[in-house]
Amino acid sequence: MSDVYLPPPFAMDDLDVLDLLHHLGAADLVSPTTQGLASTFLPLQFEESGGEHGRLLGHVARMNDHWSRTLTGPSLVIVHGSGSYISPTWYASRAEHGRVVPTWNHVTLNLTCDLLVHDDPAWVLDQVTRMTAKYEEPFDPRWSPDDAPPAYLAGQLRAIVGVELRITSIEAKAKFNQNRSAADRAGVVAGLRSVGDLDGVSDLARFNR
Repeated sequence: MSDVYLPPPFAMDDLDVLDLLHHLGAADLVSPTTQGLASTFLPLQFEESGGEHGRLLGHVARMNDHWSRTLTGPSLVIVHGSGSYISPTWYASRAEHGRVVPTWNHVTLNLTCDLLVHDDPAWVLDQVTRMTAKYEEPFDPRWSPDDAPPAYLAGQLRAIVGVELRITSIEAKAKFNQNRSAADRAGVVAGLRSVGDLDGVSDLARFNR
C-alpha cells in the first residue's frame, strides 16, 4: 500500500524497529472508506503476537465514523519519531565546495495493517486498562479504570470502539546524515546542540553507530 523512498544508508534494522514500536505513543491511522481516505491520530499499543509482524491495539470514539466506514483492504499506520531541520551551514563540506542544501532528519515507520473492529465492552475495557497501566507507570499515585465510578466507566466504554491492527508489512526509515562524512556529521551535532535539539543529537548518534 505504501512506498517509502528508502536509500540503503537509511534502512533500519529489526531491533531498532522493534524498539520504536515498543515505545510507540500515538500514530496516524489512514484507511480507505466509502467516502475516500479517513485519517485518525490515536494512541496505540504494540504487541509482538497477533500477526505476521505483531499488532497494534487502540480505540476510537464511537462517533468517529472512521471505524464504521472503512472498506475491506489494508490500512496504513504512520509512525513518526524525532524530526529536525538541518541547516547546510552546519556542514564542514560547505567551506570546501559549497554543494550542500538543507534537509530534514527523521524517523518514519509505515505499517501496512489489516484493521479489525472490536465493538465489545469487555475487549475495550481490557485494552484501555492495559494502555492506561503503561502510561500511568511513571506516576505516583497511578490512575486505573477501577478508580472511576462503575456507571460512569460503563458509559465511557460504550462511547468508544476497539481497533486491532494486524501488521502485514513494515517500511522503516531513519535518515540521520548516514550518507555524509564524519566531519559533516560532527557539524550537524554541534548545530543541533546550538538550537537545543537533544533528541536529534541522540538519534544521530544512535543511527550512525
